Amino acid sequence: ETPSTATADDVVLVDVADGIAVVTMNRPDARNALNTALRTTLPARLRELDADPGVAAMILTGADPAFCAGLDLKEISTQGLGSGGATEPTGLPFEGLTKPLIGAVNGPAVTGGFELALGCDFLIASERGSFADTHARVGVMPGWGLTVFLPQAIGIRRAKQMSFTGNYLDARTALDWGLVNMVVPHDELISTARSLASDMATIPPANLAAIKGAYAAANDPVDGPAIAAEKAYNRSWTFDQEALAENREAIQARGSSQAT
Repeated sequence: ETPSTATADDVVLVDVADGIAVVTMNRPDARNALNTALRTTLPARLRELDADPGVAAMILTGADPAFCAGLDLKEISTQGLGSGGATEPTGLPFEGLTKPLIGAVNGPAVTGGFELALGCDFLIASERGSFADTHARVGVMPGWGLTVFLPQAIGIRRAKQMSFTGNYLDARTALDWGLVNMVVPHDELISTARSLASDMATIPPANLAAIKGAYAAANDPVDGPAIAAEKAYNRSWTFDQEALAENREAIQARGSSQAT
């Protein structure tokens, strides 16, 4: 939770090699919590890479020890969320991307960070990966598609269990539940994701974009209205900044005890 001294450019690191872009959320001292800089910089960087003809596929990960701890609770408990309860008024973070995006989950992916993971095309986790939805515990409403994409991945009853308890799901259980495609040793996470991205890079880009577009179009009759319904809840929710300020340390202590 230590405030980052990084500039907006520093909070997201990009490494492009052999047509593969590894994008790293880089606020390790804050467990890559989503402060304003990271929330705005990450989608912008991904869209720049999506438009780069030298990039065939992208990998999203976090600087150890976490993937992303969700919204920066220190920031929002002192500065609020702005108008209403909205966390991202401009839409889903990865909306409109045409190239494959692999989530390489290296540690806890929590609440907004969990939504970032769910926004990837699929997930690879290290054995240190874990997942939790603490929206209800924190007092914010999902706005990046969690109530749509989580039940699609693991089923509505398991999704409700995660959202209603805020409990963490370890990597092996996430694999059993279908949330992640595979679990690998921590030091093999990025190399495994790179290997899959390399396979994608051998396919003509237009073909990949068309297949990804077809998946999106096939799901849109269900996803579109469902995401709009989630957004309506997000916009109408009144965020209780004072309650979060009072409970922030207890929420974080509970999460730390489950994530480790």
